[in-house]
Amino acid sequence: MTVAVIMGSSSDWDTMKEAVAMLEAFGIEHEASVVSAHRTPLLMVDFAKSAREKGIDIIIAGAGGAAHLPGMVASMTSVPVIGVPIESKALKGMDSLLSIVQMPGGIPVATTAIGKAGAKNAGILAARMMSLKDETLIQKLDDYEASLVKKVEAMQSDLK
Repeated sequence: MTVAVIMGSSSDWDTMKEAVAMLEAFGIEHEASVVSAHRTPLLMVDFAKSAREKGIDIIIAGAGGAAHLPGMVASMTSVPVIGVPIESKALKGMDSLLSIVQMPGGIPVATTAIGKAGAKNAGILAARMMSLKDETLIQKLDDYEASLVKKVEAMQSDLK
């Protein structure tokens, strides 16, 4: 089982590496690449149409601005797509968010928050989805959630 992390530009890596970090933390096989809906549309079509054949189970697609990548890929594959809006300079990622989240009925894209938090959550969401077929991930997810509780408890004790 593999997760593909794709982005519209190499400048999106600073955000998308958060998704990769979470996949690595959960021990999930993954690949990362630049696939631009605008600059390499034929590559995008080939990627999307062959994703399932290549053993890709989930696609995490990050895009900024017009943010067509997640939706266009989702329109050409039945593999689940998680869209990550990249923060843009002009509109702080609101343009990206709205472009990704407003998909027409029949073309679903699970959409996360704008920026690094969204990329991190995309990695966690992919792990949760993969845990439906991989029981070893359930314990890793439980351990991760327990670590979040411990962090909050540590913050509380620091306040005393």
